[in-house]
Amino acid sequence: MDRASEPFGYRIAKALLSRPLRRAYDIEVEGDDHLPDGPVVLAANHRSFMDSIFLALVVDRAVSFLAKAEYFDRRRTAWLFRSTGQIPLRRGNPAGARRAIDDALSVLDKGGVVGVYPEGTRSRDGKLHRGNLGPARLAATSGAPIVPVGLLGTDKVQAPDELLPHVGQRVGVRFGKPIRLQPSETGRAQLRDATDDLMTDIADLCGVEALGGTYP
Repeated sequence: MDRASEPFGYRIAKALLSRPLRRAYDIEVEGDDHLPDGPVVLAANHRSFMDSIFLALVVDRAVSFLAKAEYFDRRRTAWLFRSTGQIPLRRGNPAGARRAIDDALSVLDKGGVVGVYPEGTRSRDGKLHRGNLGPARLAATSGAPIVPVGLLGTDKVQAPDELLPHVGQRVGVRFGKPIRLQPSETGRAQLRDATDDLMTDIADLCGVEALGGTYP
């Protein structure tokens, strides 16, 4: 996906926010040379609402995140999420999950970037919780690599229960080596193995304890 085809709202939001965010926070990026050209799935740990903002800030292409559908239901946030090309995911709804996967595959088919939080929700205890199979399934189906991402310090910017972010914090964004799956690796056991490897890589990147295991 080239710049011209990026969602207009995404380009506007990034142009408006990039300079203020870089002034307000000490952002350190490592391993961005691991980001390949073409389609890619970014899979990160999740500590804060600000995670998507910082990750989008340091990636030079538009990122379509799988975001909880409630953001698309609220009038004050729906316009922002839709205009920036985000993907609604209704948790606990199999049909909604399939639609989200299909939308994500469409982005990847066009050479785009999809952002996913394998834990499914924000961690409140600082540990890396078990990962769901979504990123591995996207990679095996599309042929796009998964790049593990470790986010550090975002919980100090805005913890899950806080309404407003704190400025002046140090934030780290660490990219790991791509994980590639073959189209034949779509069996549940293979997806679980790939997810275990992914969560281990994420834990190493962000330096937290991984609780292990995957969703059934």
